[in-house]
Amino acid sequence: MGLNRRPDGLLLDFGGVIVETRKRPTGPREVAIHLHRMLARGGHELDPAALERTFLAGQQALKHWKHASSRRPAPREMSHREVVGEFLLADLPDGARELVIAEASELLAMVSVTMSDHIVRPGIPELLAFCRAEGIGVGVVSNAHAGLSHRRILAERGLADLVDVQVYSDEVGVRKPNPRMIEIAADALGLDPRRTWYVGDTMDRDVAAGRRAGVGAVLLTRSKHTDHPPFDIAERPDVILDDPRGLLDALRAASRGPALASVAPREEGRPALLIDHGGVISSTVPTPAAVEDLARDIARRLGRIHDDAPTAEALLRAMAGAREQHRSAKRELAARYRAGRIDDLPEQTAQQFWARVDALLGGRHTSWLLAEADDLMARYAQAKTVRSLRPGVAELFRACRAAGMTVVVVSNTVSGRTVRAECARHGLADLVAAYVCSDEIGVRKPSPAIFREALAIAQADPHRTWFLGDKPLNDAEGARAVGIAHRVLVRGGSTADEDLDRALTDGSATRVVDSPAHLIDLIDRIAPAI
Repeated sequence: MGLNRRPDGLLLDFGGVIVETRKRPTGPREVAIHLHRMLARGGHELDPAALERTFLAGQQALKHWKHASSRRPAPREMSHREVVGEFLLADLPDGARELVIAEASELLAMVSVTMSDHIVRPGIPELLAFCRAEGIGVGVVSNAHAGLSHRRILAERGLADLVDVQVYSDEVGVRKPNPRMIEIAADALGLDPRRTWYVGDTMDRDVAAGRRAGVGAVLLTRSKHTDHPPFDIAERPDVILDDPRGLLDALRAASRGPALASVAPREEGRPALLIDHGGVISSTVPTPAAVEDLARDIARRLGRIHDDAPTAEALLRAMAGAREQHRSAKRELAARYRAGRIDDLPEQTAQQFWARVDALLGGRHTSWLLAEADDLMARYAQAKTVRSLRPGVAELFRACRAAGMTVVVVSNTVSGRTVRAECARHGLADLVAAYVCSDEIGVRKPSPAIFREALAIAQADPHRTWFLGDKPLNDAEGARAVGIAHRVLVRGGSTADEDLDRALTDGSATRVVDSPAHLIDLIDRIAPAI
């Protein structure tokens, strides 16, 4: 839309746009005195000077967190209790810290107005009055640890009635540059973000958020932050104004625009191959002797530092017991998923597995197993089976490369590290774009999230995408749930042939093949039509 068309909505940051904030030299001392009195009422006598030092240290740490959060694509906002208890006053003694956490919301509102004066910037009253007269919706979109104080300031200055909606990060749970804040404000006004202007004062938070939300124009009113972003920002505003008076001039100069055109159809996504690992890329044979070697090594390492270290035999029994508990949990989760009682199936973490092992051993080595859990899980995954590359897989991957189809491995696994290592050992690493592994994303197939991440990586159109797996529920039904059109199951994996044929009959699978290589001909035949 740009600046030549008048917007239907104007979304304004608070600090740096509506108000200018000026630090009060006495602010830290006043906050410390307030804290001293608050804590004294609870029986905690702390030195005001020490409270001032800890508060200033917390403010500095919080500033670094804010800058770091601005680098994230969609940062969340901390709760009031987190801001106070983990940053501003994190090192108070027990009891005192719990007291300030309990009073966090009002405490942060007090800090906001005590640390800074808030002066309405030139042109703001006239700008808001113009928008009201012209029927332009107005929203405030601001990162704030105390949206309550901003609401009070607008009310005290007589501006609240000229604002149609106020969106503060501490109240909605996300913070700029997360575009969700702008989307919430636009939706609250009944507007498409493309027919709004967003006005901020920072490059890293405001310009980035506006561009990600797809607003019609991004404007900045210059403040002390505008020319000093914490890191380089690729996005640029449409214009930088000295103050909000220039914004009013821009609105007056803009012509009234026509009705918003429909969204242009997005360019069609690419075809891709998403493929399971175990039973599909590789076939496996159990190797109990290697698991016994691992148990002996764990027993040896624990024996060097603990007199009550378990024997290798005890470790083997505990590992087998923990594995059976995991299998039982998977069966229960699958049943709940089929019944529609849950949308996602959580994956067991390495720490959870070895905590089960520890519990079965009597709970005597919790810290050691926790610290070593990730590495032990990778070693356990490698020890359980020996894997061999299934015939036709390398040829399939090379055919996909030649056809411009991205290959993404999508695996339920206790160790994504092991999946990558095995594919590299088979010479496939250069043919695979990425691995989406359940232990790393936190959910198992058939959870939609694991498939959606793979589709996003490949920038793939589900209607042109193939999924090759060996399990009707995890692979075929999971792929169908996210709209993947071509769902192929391969024989020779972990599923009986009659169950694969049943999946074909009920429509969860679209093909059943004998070898991964057979997918090459299928893709070649169907590709021209998709």
